[in-house]
Amino acid sequence: MQRDSWQIIRDRLAGDIASGKLAPGARLPTEPELCATFGAGRHSVRRAVASLAVEGKLRVEQGRGTFVEAAPLITYQIGRRTRFRQNLLDQGLSPKGEHLSAEIIPAPPRVASALGIAEGALVHRILRRGFADGIPLNLGMAFHEAAVFPDLGARRASGVSVTEIYRDHGISDYFRKRTTIFTRRAEPDEARLLNQHVDHPVMVLTKTDVTADGRAIGYSEAVWAGDRVQFSFDTLDDPDPAPSILAPDSLQERNFDEQ
Repeated sequence: MQRDSWQIIRDRLAGDIASGKLAPGARLPTEPELCATFGAGRHSVRRAVASLAVEGKLRVEQGRGTFVEAAPLITYQIGRRTRFRQNLLDQGLSPKGEHLSAEIIPAPPRVASALGIAEGALVHRILRRGFADGIPLNLGMAFHEAAVFPDLGARRASGVSVTEIYRDHGISDYFRKRTTIFTRRAEPDEARLLNQHVDHPVMVLTKTDVTADGRAIGYSEAVWAGDRVQFSFDTLDDPDPAPSILAPDSLQERNFDEQ
């Protein structure tokens, strides 16, 4: 079967990326230049570029151009003591967390259930973005009971880690009780913040942090760039079976995590 012009362009560009002729981070020629190179129209070039962007091979930045995706593939280890910063440092990557917002809200039903508190009790909701070597990796929304951690919002905004805040409230260690994972299409604002195509999937993780005696102290939801991370579940130190990998029926608010 004869291939369409856009498919030929897509395959040629994909081959150049795979061979290294187009290196990670390289900027593609302009649309008119690609049209001239391939002897094709704008529609075919745009469709080919869009297809490669959906596959995660190209990144289109408005006002700047189209670039070969340079994002590293992260192997993110998930166990009882999972820590974002240490995960990246162990792979020779530079971690960074960007504070987006902090507010106190009444706990939605799913949050109240995860934290074991009354629905409507006041909780901190912290939104952050995580980076690996300067490349967006995830978006996070975390919830903590305001009565237990009254200063958490202000301290997270100033860059203090959750681990340090827990320690200052007498919690010397904590564990990940449960992890759930599912995939879906990215929301437009999520795709923008993650620098990925809106049609490229994201992976959504939810988790609950508990103390050594099982008391829930934090609940979070994270949206991860689907082509930049693979998860590895380490259960050797877990007394319970492997973490649950389930798709919840729905998330009633935008999904973000914290680092």
